[in-house]
Amino acid sequence: MAKKLDVALFILRVGIGIVFIVHGLPKLNGGPELWTLLGGSMKHLGINFLPAFWGFMAMVAELFGGICLILGIYPRLAAILMLFTMLVAGISELAEGQKFKDMLELFQLTISLVVILLLGGGKYVLVKSKRWG
Repeated sequence: MAKKLDVALFILRVGIGIVFIVHGLPKLNGGPELWTLLGGSMKHLGINFLPAFWGFMAMVAELFGGICLILGIYPRLAAILMLFTMLVAGISELAEGQKFKDMLELFQLTISLVVILLLGGGKYVLVKSKRWG
């Protein structure tokens, strides 16, 4: 059973990692103007300073978090950073009147990241630690 779980976690990590890379690349290419727009979402958490920084960090979490998931480099740590990005995105979308049924991809990604956070990356990882593996 353990081998099947490790294979399942590997497939989950790779699939979710690809999705996040696809979401993160346009943010990288968008540069500071897009980062400022994205980082403006932090206002819903009462954070109104350095929007370009927060947008940049969202891009880093998505793009490099996706790469880390695929390669199995500290998958739990990557999941935590990506979950924060999903939390901000979810709060922002709800605050702007988005209906939950229109946020299903965000919800699915969040649930997948929670699974990775709880179970770790499985056996097929490049870098694993007791805390962040």
